[in-house]
Amino acid sequence: MGLPSLNRLKKRSDFQAVYQQGIRRYSRHLILRALPLAPSVQPVSTRIGISISRKVSKKAVVRNRIKRQIRAVLRCLFPQISPNWLIVIVVKSEATECNYEHFLRELKELFIQAEIIYGN
Repeated sequence: MGLPSLNRLKKRSDFQAVYQQGIRRYSRHLILRALPLAPSVQPVSTRIGISISRKVSKKAVVRNRIKRQIRAVLRCLFPQISPNWLIVIVVKSEATECNYEHFLRELKELFIQAEIIYGN
């Protein structure tokens, strides 16, 4: 099960805006790129995209497994995420050795560093 349609980053122009203007945070297996949207009267839901290259693995099965694990982590963290963000999660080639717990820990740390969620 994927993310809800309102919370998916789909357009190429949105991805390019995040890459060109957004902030970057790094961990061992993931790169977080995030662009805060201008605050408005009505908060806009945060939209998230996952980018995984063929350099990670030539096999689509492996790449899809990694994306499924990241989406599961995002569903867990989504209630804590602030609104008005465009987020792209880039997967590094070392991520093939990771499991759900690694992704959960790294994404939570990256979100705290970028102040998308607030740590305790």
